[in-house]
Amino acid sequence: MSEKTILNNAHRQAGARMVDFGGWDMPVNYGSQIEEHHAVRTDCGMFDVSHMCAVDVVGPDAKEFLRRLVANNVDKLKVPGKALYSAMLNDAGGVVDDLIIYYLNDTTYRLVINASTATKDLAWMAARQQDWGLNLTITERRDGNDPLGMIAVQGPKAKTKVWEVLPQTRATTENLPPFFGVQIGDYFIATTGYTGEEGFEIALPAAETEKLWHALLAAGVTPCGLGARDTLRLEAGMNLYGNDMDETVSPLDAGLAWTVDLKTEREFVGKAALLANGQKSQFLGLVLQDKGVLRGHQKVITAQGDGEITSGTFSPTLQQSIALARLPLGVAIGDQVEVEIRDKRLKAKVVKPTFARNGKALV
Repeated sequence: MSEKTILNNAHRQAGARMVDFGGWDMPVNYGSQIEEHHAVRTDCGMFDVSHMCAVDVVGPDAKEFLRRLVANNVDKLKVPGKALYSAMLNDAGGVVDDLIIYYLNDTTYRLVINASTATKDLAWMAARQQDWGLNLTITERRDGNDPLGMIAVQGPKAKTKVWEVLPQTRATTENLPPFFGVQIGDYFIATTGYTGEEGFEIALPAAETEKLWHALLAAGVTPCGLGARDTLRLEAGMNLYGNDMDETVSPLDAGLAWTVDLKTEREFVGKAALLANGQKSQFLGLVLQDKGVLRGHQKVITAQGDGEITSGTFSPTLQQSIALARLPLGVAIGDQVEVEIRDKRLKAKVVKPTFARNGKALV
């Protein structure tokens, strides 16, 4: 039986096509995935992200706990509200999950972890806390006594629409830099997102979430499902856990080296394995030049050896098939490669793994 978010009834009333996504009953689209995609690139769309799991880490040892737990360095977080993207690794250097950490103060942090990995992640964190004997509490906010709902509003007109519906938030959020969050009354509003467009991710009491969803709908915000979310994030070159990395994949091989702090003396779970193994492949983009559709697990044939597509789709913005791929070291941007699709070899070009952002094609 799939889990349901607080907005499940609203999706069904709107005629959404529902699918099981990591154990959650979620909308894949509300009619046209392509129209939803273009709405976010050109205007404004919103997503139910209440299946994502907010986790509050609070206590005198909260900072030390996160310094050891994740590959990025929370010492960078000095201004309240600043957010940090990181991977949480296992001892072998594989990715347990990727997550966002919001710094509220030295004893209070909010993490947002992936929906399908939340149970595993929470168990992993609890075990590390016990191993290290640190003084803090780990409170998940998806269920329990004080649950949160979450709505992501994305697109060039997203902020204007949110201010129309929540005018009391404008003064505080108008000059909020990218990758920051702020608590305003019942709303935790962050300038993070998963589409490559401007906007807000809004966490609020679960009981108030449907009211906000309908208010945004009345303001002309397009409801969007998982289909558009996937094509948008892939165009923006953003990794998806389970596709582009997992517990068997090093962040160095998943294009996430920029999130890994190997320069300081800080020890963290998985560091020794990363230093011992190094980078074995690189994470790049592909644009298909023949007719066809790129999909995950297709083989990529290069002069340096074989690689593999991790995520692939037809790009509504570029009107071409695109992919993210793990390729051998030595493959260069601009190289011509071949992708094996149904026993045929189709030509593709290697590009930087960011295809479109802020409404514009980049390749």
